[in-house]
Amino acid sequence: MSDRELNFAQEILGGRSWRDVPDDEVLAVAERLLNGWMAGETRMERPKLYDHYALLLLALTRRVRALESRVAALEEGRS
Repeated sequence: MSDRELNFAQEILGGRSWRDVPDDEVLAVAERLLNGWMAGETRMERPKLYDHYALLLLALTRRVRALESRVAALEEGRS
């Protein structure tokens, strides 16, 4: 484990605007970072970590809405 503390949002954004990072990438990088953090392999800036969850929550919200739309379309096809 490195002594360097990672900034959750900066690691996900990679210098880009939040609007320019695809949800799939947000989810993949967040999963990698959080898995490393939970396993004790990655250190992250804890005081700001809660603010940076907004990126992950936004991507998950979009994913849920997309899945809900697909389910609704499938259910309409059965009627």
